[in-house]
Amino acid sequence: MRKLKVTELKRLTADEYRTSAKTPLTVVLDHVRSLNNVGSVFRTADAFRLEAVYLCGITATPPNVEIHKTALGAEETVEWRYFDDTLEAVRSLKQQGYIVCAIEQAEGSVSLENLLLETDKKYALIIGHEVKGVQQAVVDECDICIEIPQFGSKHSLNVAVAAGIAIWETRKQLIIDN
Repeated sequence: MRKLKVTELKRLTADEYRTSAKTPLTVVLDHVRSLNNVGSVFRTADAFRLEAVYLCGITATPPNVEIHKTALGAEETVEWRYFDDTLEAVRSLKQQGYIVCAIEQAEGSVSLENLLLETDKKYALIIGHEVKGVQQAVVDECDICIEIPQFGSKHSLNVAVAAGIAIWETRKQLIIDN
């Protein structure tokens, strides 16, 4: 086996990315404090060609050197918006016809492994604060809570890891062909 060179990967240019068809999925970061997590989410959003990343509350916004360290320029290709209040972002998404999903451990949550999405709908995934998770007021406004199954002694995953897992599974279901 030989590792491929970057030139062999045939990735989109930044301009091609901006005009390409997107996965009908937006990620909302609800008061995420780690700039590394923010950058990682941008990079994952670029990798899976998501529509946008919404940054809410204390979540930092580009341009930012610390975000750039992990985003590696994805913060310049992925569309993003900032909202002072996450509820404002949720309401905006709902007005645009999105089904809004909190990635959270909650009563009545759906395990990610049992999640069934409709391919003709648009979705938003809300990822919460590193310690407090998604705000209860935001959970109350969501259409569904999705829980990522865990089998160890810890009760949560890192924000960027949880986002990556949830993005991967939702993209698998939403994209029929690449």
